[in-house]
Amino acid sequence: MKPALILISLFAFAPLVNAEVTYSKEIARLYMAKCQGCHRAGDIAPFALDSYSAATTWGDDIQRVVKDRIMPPWKPVDAHGKFKNDFSLTDEERQIILDWYTVGAPEGDPADLPEPKAETGEWQLGEPDAVIRMPELYNVPRRKDIYRCFVVPTDFDDDRWVKSIQIVPGNRQVVHHVILYIDTSSKSAELDAKDEEPGYECFGGPGEGIQLGPGSMLGGWVPGSRTGTLPDGVGLLLPKGARVIVQMHYFPAGKVHSDQTKVGLYFAKQEEKMSKRMVFIPLVNTSFKIPAGAADYPVTASVPVLPGLAATLYMVVPHMHLLGRQIEITRTNSFGRANDSFVKIDDWDFNWQGFYAFEEPLRLNVFDNLKVSCRFNNTADNPRNPSNPLKDVRWGEGTEDEMCLGFLGLAFDNPSIIDQLKFQKHNNRR
Repeated sequence: MKPALILISLFAFAPLVNAEVTYSKEIARLYMAKCQGCHRAGDIAPFALDSYSAATTWGDDIQRVVKDRIMPPWKPVDAHGKFKNDFSLTDEERQIILDWYTVGAPEGDPADLPEPKAETGEWQLGEPDAVIRMPELYNVPRRKDIYRCFVVPTDFDDDRWVKSIQIVPGNRQVVHHVILYIDTSSKSAELDAKDEEPGYECFGGPGEGIQLGPGSMLGGWVPGSRTGTLPDGVGLLLPKGARVIVQMHYFPAGKVHSDQTKVGLYFAKQEEKMSKRMVFIPLVNTSFKIPAGAADYPVTASVPVLPGLAATLYMVVPHMHLLGRQIEITRTNSFGRANDSFVKIDDWDFNWQGFYAFEEPLRLNVFDNLKVSCRFNNTADNPRNPSNPLKDVRWGEGTEDEMCLGFLGLAFDNPSIIDQLKFQKHNNRR
């Protein structure tokens, strides 16, 4: 290239290199796409990040957590599954934010601002088709771990296909997690009637005598959960006349609180042809012991896809407690030649978990081997370790117990198999 042409090219490129990043053009759009799912009025975040004023007021904190990769709290590692609603920042986006603050956080022209997100109130997807809630306010006793089940009857005229669920804890300070179970018998109502207080105690499941199978779990909430929608034609079946059992795990730790959690249900529209029933299958190890002082203790569980159990996988839900550091769910294919990582988290945070829905569903073929691998740090160097002095830790439902668990949200090719599968009761500790 001739010198004159080189000079012209450099001048042509200069405006792109030196173009000023402003809040109104770039930063507002980044915050809208990656932050405002939580940083909005009435949601889990401590402040809304929806204005130039908020972006500058909280600027020091934002720079620190962005630089240290604390925020956004997207935990799955890249190249280990592609998920919907991925709100992670790329390295380039992270640098754009940091550089914008470094040069003085220019606002730009407010006329360049994007249209604000529509206000939905507390419901992320807008007003639900139905709202169920704990029948009354429950005063949570002053104990570390309380499992309480609350029975909510439904009065729908027919079976309903559930596309989305949002659980809104009444008191996030004490709600550890929530699981929704479906009861098509009268057993949960009987257990409720026998207990003088609201609901009934239900440590380790939905209650004594209630049979569990793949179709028993309707959904759940863990800290950090966001609401998604299942693909066209796929749904969770809520049978006509069923009762919904809202199992609450509270961890008040010494202070009296009250709670009345509610659940928003979004149903398939009449015109949607439902062809796949999604259920939750646990991939779990319940027989481990993590020795006191173990810095990197491995726990695994695996299961083959047996004949008749081929399926389509739509989401994964990894779960551990306070000692957990890493978790991965993998599949080795039928011929042992490939190892697919469905999800991997190498910096586990008990306070930020998720139901991770794949961008594209995955096939689980006969003789594929499914595996969950967990690693735990049971030393004093783990700032989340609740034990002093250190102690051996086993599987259990309590916060200070541990879990190595991955739920698989899938639809069997042969849906009739759902009613034939039953879950073994876990050997829980209190």
